[in-house]
Amino acid sequence: MKENLEFLSAFFKDPLAVGAVAPSGPALSRKMVEGVEPSPDSMILELGPGTGPVTKAVSRILPDPDCYLAIELNEKFVDRLRKDHPDLRIVQGSADDAVAIHKESGLGKVGYIISSLPFVSLPSEVTSSILNELDKFMEKGCVFRTFQYAHGYRLPPAVKLRERLEERYGPTERSPLVVRNVPPAYTLTWRSSS
Repeated sequence: MKENLEFLSAFFKDPLAVGAVAPSGPALSRKMVEGVEPSPDSMILELGPGTGPVTKAVSRILPDPDCYLAIELNEKFVDRLRKDHPDLRIVQGSADDAVAIHKESGLGKVGYIISSLPFVSLPSEVTSSILNELDKFMEKGCVFRTFQYAHGYRLPPAVKLRERLEERYGPTERSPLVVRNVPPAYTLTWRSSS
């Protein structure tokens, strides 16, 4: 309950940056990590973990804490994540600095990028900057996964984002609708051809 209130408070302070009124539910969080097999040579980079529902699902599949790095902009969320997951590396920073943050971490190659960033509500220049960072990981062979809510899936900003990602990384793999999430959502996956 406290997590939901904290998330809602952050939404009211900056709705475009938070992008939702509640954190992802357990069903969506599990779907976000389905098929992900991290290792020291194929680590997970989580972008915008918020209060950590997907982080919790990720922590259950990690063979080693050094297979994970999270980047979160919101200071209160970072404090909460560090408290809840003291063994994981959580960095306060911007996803558009992901390459530099990863390099500075000294961790292994990124094999999976799991993002809960609200791309469709971010300013287009911010989204472009983040996608340019993703390009640098994807060209080295990587899987990128995010989600979109069902109610906004066919709206122009969501369609445009998928088109931009398909131009860069190929066809979208869309999951069945995760109905046990509020609101229901699809996970979307792109695989690097490298």
